[in-house]
Formats: sequence, C-alpha cells, structure tokens
Amino acid sequence: MVNTKVDLCGVELDNPVIPASGTFGFGAEFAALYDIDCLGTFSFKGTTRQARFGNPTPRIAECPGGMLNAVGLQNPGVETVIGEILPQMASYFHKPVMANVSGFSIEEYAETCAMLDAQPQVGWLEVNISCPNVHGGGMSFGTDPAMAAAVTKAVKAVTKKPVILKLSPNVTDVTAIARAVEAEGADAVSLINTIQGMRIDLRRRRPVLANTFGGYSGPGILPVALRMVYQVYEAVRIPIVGMGGVSTAQDVLEMMLAGASAVQIGAVNLVDPFAARDIVRALPQVMEQYNLTDLRSIIGGAHHGS
Repeated sequence: MVNTKVDLCGVELDNPVIPASGTFGFGAEFAALYDIDCLGTFSFKGTTRQARFGNPTPRIAECPGGMLNAVGLQNPGVETVIGEILPQMASYFHKPVMANVSGFSIEEYAETCAMLDAQPQVGWLEVNISCPNVHGGGMSFGTDPAMAAAVTKAVKAVTKKPVILKLSPNVTDVTAIARAVEAEGADAVSLINTIQGMRIDLRRRRPVLANTFGGYSGPGILPVALRMVYQVYEAVRIPIVGMGGVSTAQDVLEMMLAGASAVQIGAVNLVDPFAARDIVRALPQVMEQYNLTDLRSIIGGAHHGS
C-alpha cells in the first residue's frame, strides 16, 4: 500500500491534487460529473471585493503547448460567494476549500480575506498577487518585494487561517518575492501563475486577445514552473504549492521532488474535465512504478537525490 496523504499548513489532505483557481470555477460543474471529494481540495475562482465582469472578448487564444487567457478575474464578488455560493458548495464538497483572493489595493485584499477567513468551509486563503490579466491590481503587487510584503502583512493582521501567497513568474528573481512574503508571515507560497504572452491574428494584423496580452498556461510551461519551485524551495522554509503545466501523475511527482508539498492542476481541466480525478486515481500506481511508498518523503527529494 502507498500513502498519498500530505500536509498543507497543518491541514492533512488525502492527496496532493488541487485544481487551480480559474480552471475549476466553484466546483459545481465538475461535481455534476464526478465526486470531487476525491480531490485533496480545490482553489475556487478568484474572488474580489466587488463583482467583476472581467475583460472584453475575445479572452482565450490557443497556442502551442497550451493556451492564453485574459479573463480578467470575472467573479460575482465576495458577498455573493459567502451568501450564496459557499452554502451551495456545502452540498457537493465536504472538505476545507481554498479561497483564492484578488484585489486592487492592500485594503481590498485585507477586507476580502477577513470576510472569507470567517467562513467555516475555508481552510486556506490563497492571495493572488500575480494575475497578469488586469490593470492596476494583481501582478502589480507581485513583482515588487516591498508591495508583496505589504499585502502579506495586511492580510495576516486580519486572518487566522493559513495564508498562501500566489507568486508571479513574470519577475527577474522569484526568490526575492518569496523571501519577502515569508518575512511578513506567509504560511506558504504557491507558484507559478501564468506567463505573460500574446498571439497575433495574421488576417486582422491585430492581437488575438482584446486585452492584447494574456496568461500562457499548459504543458509548455512545466519546465519553467519546475525551475522556479526548485529555486524557491532552496530560498524559503515555508511550504510550496507547485503548479504550472501539470497534467499527469508523473508531473505531480516531479513537482513534489522539486519541492512542492501539494500540486495544483490548471489548464488541463479546461481540456479534460476528468483530468484531476484521473490524476488522483493514477497516483498510487505511478508511485509503485517508481518504488515510492509515501509522498511526504519525496518533497524536495531532487535537492538531495532521494
């Protein structure tokens, strides 16, 4: 028998598989297809203080090895999430859920996090300081160590549950951002978010996306994500949630060997709605294939060859 259980900030997960925010909604559509309690948890759709329509269309573009998106944090706002969506979620997901939070000011991050921290279903707060698809928020906080630290400090002052800072790959040195949020009390970091990119329509001779730029995700970014998780593991002592191009159980093991305590599954959910479930099912067999008995034992194993 193999053990797929892992620990994330003091909360035990049945397995490390976590569908990533922005690719799983609030879980309802997937719960109609299979029992999503099989997942470790999931990170629900990025939530802001006020409702957001998001960016104009087109918002999605295909590209080799993945896709571009510029959805722009469309969401119903935190009051609707708390008043309507979380009560519905209680009927189809029976584990602590990860609340993903975005904002356009430090005060907004803190207020939204405080409201979600009070909800019994929320197990972790994933604070997104890395969204490349909005103007005046998101990534503007995640590319400056001082700003990232300020958001962390403000959120930690008003919350009791574990706070996970979601970091941007669109920086020169991701370890500097990781160290800055760790110094202000972050309980964990998650990385990487999407890489900024674009496509151009040859017929129109204009950018494909209405937003011009979008976030590149999918299998093509896995090597970049692994490199950054590996670097951050050596730079901080707090847990890491790894993500970026993960689409198989083998990818999950690679990410954990690089240093991740848990692993988020993103773009592949949009291609195959059963992807996260199938990765959970495949994990034990793949572990046996590589003579692994306990996932906790391999976290960071690539740093010391074990």
